[in-house]
Amino acid sequence: MRRLPLVLALAAAPAAAGPPYVTDDPQPTDLGHYEIYFFASATQVPGSTAGAGGVDFNYGGLTDVQLTAVVPLAFDTSPGGRRVGAGNVELAVKYKFLHQKADGIDLSLFPRLFVPAGGQRFGTGQAALLLPLWAERDWGKWSLFGGGGWQLNPGGRNFWSGGVALSRALGERASVGAEVYHHGPDARDARSFTGLNLGATYRLSKHWSLIGAAGPGVENARDGGLVSAYVALKADL
Repeated sequence: MRRLPLVLALAAAPAAAGPPYVTDDPQPTDLGHYEIYFFASATQVPGSTAGAGGVDFNYGGLTDVQLTAVVPLAFDTSPGGRRVGAGNVELAVKYKFLHQKADGIDLSLFPRLFVPAGGQRFGTGQAALLLPLWAERDWGKWSLFGGGGWQLNPGGRNFWSGGVALSRALGERASVGAEVYHHGPDARDARSFTGLNLGATYRLSKHWSLIGAAGPGVENARDGGLVSAYVALKADL
């Protein structure tokens, strides 16, 4: 049985992701501010394309605490037809408990709950929980971040996932980066997957940025994704 790519099957968006990357970073949204991503994503495997579009909402509710909600509309196309409907809603809280200035590294917990709003149409039909740890170290214009964690996946198979990314600022408006990410098999008939991405961000104005990333699968790509892409318009408010 062909399975949807993991990122889409569980979240219909870049799960455990620091947009535009699949790999997350430990930085919470600033206190009292909002970060809102109007995104679209897609992954292609032989004979099928799956993806989503929606809103990724983040709010700095407390010092070092970010509240997150992702609401996607998911789709997939195959020779058997096309499906469109509600994807899995994500609810998450990021807590940063170590800081580079004092501790030499940024470190955060970012548990995510995946709620099956679309039933079994785009996943197992049961709630899942990701328990990750994310770290970052900066050197001038360079940032290295990554980590991962354990996903409790009722109706499927529990598994580890994670990644590492390196980005570089290009002046005050732009940055570029690359990542490698991996996840274990999420079902008894599934296989592990590893992918690569190249990403970029560009600040259009004080409050708006355009971001995107794309890359190939390098391990079991025919099952997990020959190529994946993500693009978003980001609002900083």
